[in-house]
Amino acid sequence: MDKPRIVKDYEKLDEAIQEQIKLNYPYGFDRHLITFKNATGKFVSALPFETDDRYYLIRMSKALAQEIIEEDDDYDDDGNLKKAVKEEYEEKYDDSEDEEFDIADIPDEDLDDDDED
Repeated sequence: MDKPRIVKDYEKLDEAIQEQIKLNYPYGFDRHLITFKNATGKFVSALPFETDDRYYLIRMSKALAQEIIEEDDDYDDDGNLKKAVKEEYEEKYDDSEDEEFDIADIPDEDLDDDDED
């Protein structure tokens, strides 16, 4: 099944999507832009971003990509996502389910008993 393609301007994206994009592109956007033909046949540059259920093409020129990073407090003066921000977003959007488990959730028959040798 093909994912729906969403073509949108960066500033119109939900904040959660913007944060995930920053995680995906921690060193800026301008080197990752692609060009595609829009519905009217014009060439447009965009930043590709994929989630589990959608494929985004975020419209932006190279100049706009650089401007977004320069004006965003989440990025440092060199255009890199700040370490504290990166860690915060990683924790916020971590999909890993195997980090924590309760041994009480494991059925008794799946546990080894060291006394039975």
